[in-house]
Amino acid sequence: MQPFADFISYLENSSIADNIRENDLLFPVIESVHVLAICLVVGSILVVDLRLLGFASTKWPVSRVTRAILPLTWGAFIVAVASGGLMFISNATKYLGNGFFIAKMVLIGVAGLNMVVFHFVGARDLPKWENDSRLPLSARLAGGLSILLWVAVVACGRWIGFTMHPG
Repeated sequence: MQPFADFISYLENSSIADNIRENDLLFPVIESVHVLAICLVVGSILVVDLRLLGFASTKWPVSRVTRAILPLTWGAFIVAVASGGLMFISNATKYLGNGFFIAKMVLIGVAGLNMVVFHFVGARDLPKWENDSRLPLSARLAGGLSILLWVAVVACGRWIGFTMHPG
């Protein structure tokens, strides 16, 4: 465990982390970018999930919806990870001690696993049903679970701000 602790200490004591902590504007700007990126991630995922649930874009094949929206999702996710990483290094030890931060990371992992399972298991026969307005149960479950997970990610992210104590 010591190598991990040393790495966290290295990140937290870096000049970048110092600048983020000590500059009155830098952290709020990074946080604002992070919030906007998360909005794009969750909003774009919601478009796909609502299609899977049969509540939106039902006249479009699933593959067309995903092809149109996923580049935005992945671009925004990269920005969210980069900005989140910068916020993390500014106070890594405190973030790692925050239960909502840990929950957020776990939920993002579970949301990613849900996506992988859907793409490799649930969507194996996508061409057979992607034009239907009511999709198979596996697709609807993946979409519903995804929405629940991403709402929980956002909630945990918000609670981090209320439970991180300065000093």
